[in-house]
Amino acid sequence: MPQQPEDKKFKKLGTRHKARRRAVDLLFEAEARDVDVADLLSERVELARGDQAVAPVHAYTHTLVEGVADDLDRVDGTIESYLQDWTLSRLPAVDRAILRIAVWELFHANDVPPVVAVDEAVELAKELSTDDSPSFINGVLGQVVLVAPQVRAAAAATRAPRSEPEA
Repeated sequence: MPQQPEDKKFKKLGTRHKARRRAVDLLFEAEARDVDVADLLSERVELARGDQAVAPVHAYTHTLVEGVADDLDRVDGTIESYLQDWTLSRLPAVDRAILRIAVWELFHANDVPPVVAVDEAVELAKELSTDDSPSFINGVLGQVVLVAPQVRAAAAATRAPRSEPEA
């Protein structure tokens, strides 16, 4: 029986991995079709509701896609600042999508340890991109990991309710 929790843990990680992969697919497709990713996400949610043959959009996929869309300028700016001799537009579109998701997770997903965000991005690059992409993505994210705690702390400070000064 001790193996039961291990199996559940594996299944949960597998679900999150699939959610990340679907988020990469949606970001990639939105860019390729030049459509708003939030509109594409809504379209897919509706399609899944109306057709049982279409897999429903996982809640974490929804979180990732909306999160990246809402914070795209900062996410892209961060990625671009760590590219050496490259621009974001020169990267393969799938690598952009993977990096965007990983950077968003590093900055905002408090329940995802940084090492998991990086490992997942590298695994997605192995599955979906070129032979050089996993090490490239790992290198970029290795630099982003160093600033992520400050970004998270700044975000938490701006969300914290301010106490009223005593009269």
